[in-house]
Amino acid sequence: MTQTPVADTVRFEFGSNWSRYLECVDEERIKSAETSLIEMVGSETIAGRTFLDAGSGSGLFSLAAARLGAARIHSFDYDRRSVATTSEMKRRFGPANVEWTIERGDILDPQYLASLGRWDVVYSWGVLHHTGSMWTAISNACDLVADGGVLFIAIYNDQGRKTQLWTKVKRLYSRNAIGRAVVASAFVPYWTLRGAVGDLVRLRNPLRRYRAYKSERGMSIYHEWLDWLGGYPFEAARPEAVIRQILERGFSLRNLTTAGGGLGCNEFVFQRTAPSSNS
Repeated sequence: MTQTPVADTVRFEFGSNWSRYLECVDEERIKSAETSLIEMVGSETIAGRTFLDAGSGSGLFSLAAARLGAARIHSFDYDRRSVATTSEMKRRFGPANVEWTIERGDILDPQYLASLGRWDVVYSWGVLHHTGSMWTAISNACDLVADGGVLFIAIYNDQGRKTQLWTKVKRLYSRNAIGRAVVASAFVPYWTLRGAVGDLVRLRNPLRRYRAYKSERGMSIYHEWLDWLGGYPFEAARPEAVIRQILERGFSLRNLTTAGGGLGCNEFVFQRTAPSSNS
């Protein structure tokens, strides 16, 4: 199985970051992940349905689907350490007797995708824009959704020149150890100090933001920072561009949360309303 070739071979090792994140996973983070899934797609969409996690990363949301009663779960990721982390997440926290398979796979590999079949829920949060071929990856994810099924994706918001600048920063971080040191030493202290100053001005405890962050999808702010700094390949899109492409493929828009024109991901939930041409 090989990744579709791209001109740029620099790639961030997401799995290394997720394996470290695993050590801070607790019940509160898992519950937050479950809540965020319910808020976007509804518990009735998960319980008793099949769930495909395309680019599972840490495996947290595959775990959330398992605990919300998904009938069958399949997790795959291009990064081998992400696959290993997802497997360990299942071992530590997965419900007994859950039908949950995990393997290495590539959203850009047609032969691999043909082996997966169709799924009631296809989930790919913050993944498809890191493949090196975002629009192809989005189209491929659409093809995995069963008739009447749901596609839940998150894609970085296109901010024009800011996005172009961040692309250069991410490539520098992902290029080698020196690049990582330079970028991390510049941004992590800056973000920490900026947050602390803002909290003090508002008479809030600066430590509270770190304790509260786990309530946002169960994530860790520090690991999210590293994921953002190193997330390369990197592409972005305006919400209307994503919506237009997916509506043309026989879906309707069911739910949407945007980054408000700023930094971050726009979240989309689509439902297939027209039979797939692959049916």
